[in-house]
Amino acid sequence: MSKTYYDPADLRKFSKITEWGEELGNKFFEYYGKVFEEGALTAREKSLIALAVAHTEQCPYCIDAYTKDGLQRGVTKEEMMEAIHVGAAIKSGATLVHGIQMMNKVNKLDG
Repeated sequence: MSKTYYDPADLRKFSKITEWGEELGNKFFEYYGKVFEEGALTAREKSLIALAVAHTEQCPYCIDAYTKDGLQRGVTKEEMMEAIHVGAAIKSGATLVHGIQMMNKVNKLDG
């Protein structure tokens, strides 16, 4: 395997973020755990959402984690790809709609 900037082994070290900020780190993990509990959405649905967001945020650790999590929850590769396309569509739409900001500024400066 070629060396990359992101070391996949670092994902297993995630819990160590509490070492240099125990109170906030623990609060984060408490919140994170609560978010992923079954609720109005199933754990499977939350896993798909997390996978799509992982791609829009371009987090290789999250992509690895939620690909594995999704497979363990019975998510198909087709469902994963569709979720990624949903994330991509929202990300690109959000980028493009900000073009209105640029257009407004140009019109203001030209006027």
